Amino acid sequence: MHNPYDNLKDRVAVVTGAASGIGRETAVALAEVGVRVVIGTFPGDPHDPKETLRRVESVGGDGVIHDVDVRSTSEVEAFTDRALTEWGRLDFAVANAGVLRKNAIAELDDAAWSDMLQVDLTGVMRTLRAAATRIDGPGSLISISSIAGGVYGWGEHAHYSAAKAGVLGLSRALAVELAPRGIRSNAIVPGLIETPQSSDPVNSLGPDGLVAAGAKIPWGRVGTAAEIATVIRFLVSDESRYLTGQSIVVDGGLTTKMQD
Repeated sequence: MHNPYDNLKDRVAVVTGAASGIGRETAVALAEVGVRVVIGTFPGDPHDPKETLRRVESVGGDGVIHDVDVRSTSEVEAFTDRALTEWGRLDFAVANAGVLRKNAIAELDDAAWSDMLQVDLTGVMRTLRAAATRIDGPGSLISISSIAGGVYGWGEHAHYSAAKAGVLGLSRALAVELAPRGIRSNAIVPGLIETPQSSDPVNSLGPDGLVAAGAKIPWGRVGTAAEIATVIRFLVSDESRYLTGQSIVVDGGLTTKMQD
């Protein structure tokens, strides 16, 4: 039987923010179908990228860990170059690295605003820019947005919401610009997904908040990082070869439900 992902074997991807959450599950989902993965990790991340590598190797995949701070152009350039050094090519980039901070607008100073955008928007641009200049032939760029900013507003998270909304415009623009080279650009808009970030009770919903929110989602629960990763895998594959410039909402029906 034909495997629709057979064509991905020995292709190469870079994934930022891959020490945990959506990034980790994406690295594993790609490795499962033979994609070689550069596992991008921020040195200050408390999660262990070696666990990501262990899981990549446990499914028969190849991966390497590379420290990268997406606030630094030179580090992002070195990160994408790692794909070429290790395997001589780059085909896909998943710009997943992000931070989440809670700030009421009255307390949101310029530094906090800039710091957020440096990671969650400009960091995405740096990653996609570096990848686009290194992909030689058809390829795929994936940006990670959020329903906060991508669909909804979120009080006390104006900087986060603005960055995630900006990611959608960036992704669409690159879809137009890079189509003549055969490079597709799409964005994922995750809904409420159980990750270390969303489980933070200070800056996000926390475990109890996720359970309560899940009860209001048509699907009856919050999503998993692996459920986002499989959509990303589809978007880098030839199964989605005519799909570009789109923002795919993966939220269990949350944003389609009329409020009670």
